[in-house]
Amino acid sequence: MKSVTVDGMKKFFSTSLILFVLFMAALPEAEAQRFSRRNLYNSVGVSLNAMNYFGDVTPESDFTSLRLASTRPSISVNFTRKFTPRIYGRAALSWGRITGDDSKSADFSEPENEPRYKRNLSFRNDIKELSVQGIVDLFENRRTFMRRPDFTPYAFLGVAVFHHNPKAYYDGTDPRLPAGWYELQPLGTEGQYANGAGYPEPYKKIQFAIPFGLGVKYKLARYWDLGFEITWRKTFTDYLDDVSTVYADKSDLSTAAAILSDRSADNSRASQYPIITENGYRRINGYGAKGDQRGDVSDDDWYITTGFSLNYILTPARRGPKFR
Repeated sequence: MKSVTVDGMKKFFSTSLILFVLFMAALPEAEAQRFSRRNLYNSVGVSLNAMNYFGDVTPESDFTSLRLASTRPSISVNFTRKFTPRIYGRAALSWGRITGDDSKSADFSEPENEPRYKRNLSFRNDIKELSVQGIVDLFENRRTFMRRPDFTPYAFLGVAVFHHNPKAYYDGTDPRLPAGWYELQPLGTEGQYANGAGYPEPYKKIQFAIPFGLGVKYKLARYWDLGFEITWRKTFTDYLDDVSTVYADKSDLSTAAAILSDRSADNSRASQYPIITENGYRRINGYGAKGDQRGDVSDDDWYITTGFSLNYILTPARRGPKFR
């Protein structure tokens, strides 16, 4: 349920990544040799961010699709080491939440979004991430941290490992399943744990990602920097939202998995559509039967953070002169 605009965005970001890597490789090695080690320093920081995702449960079929009501918070702590006048290394530990809800983000009155509204899936996912990134400043600083530029744009690229666990809330409409939040991965809502052939393998809760983005930092005081940053994460899973392929046969699923895999008959306007009841489960025609489209397996999911950081520079240790 994503449009071809994704292909153009993927090419754009792939090209950007290649150019970034080439730029880093082209930096002269002599730069590091001429840079006094006395000007190296470390910093620690914390960032508060707005977190969003792009996947199968988004407002519209567009990579830039964004619904403010689906934005959730993210917090990160980091340690940064300066290596050369332009290049830094950063390690960061982050936590954040992403959400999606067909009934709130898709308007049934819009023909292009009506299928999403009728599908009526929703989720939330808490993501814990550990990343390592290389940062390149646009403006170099060969002097001490005290004489760093007041305003410095930068770009960065790295690798990350993250843990995720998509969940869905059920309101208890069906008496066979009490109201509450349910972890979706152990249920196998697309038949991952069914015995029938042709179902996908269970997806992993631990995944890898490529974080990259742009930022700018402003010198607040001698030891303090204020930063603004936007980070895209290219993942290698299509299950941040637990939606990827087609509906499974409900008779192959547990009761909880069958109910949570297909919510089409629970949407607020379900009475306007023909309701089909099979094997004790209700659904809208075109949804919920084995082989009906549930998601789009052709594209993996992304998550994005945008926010501010406050960084404190640790005073470099001064070494005394050596005597013979």
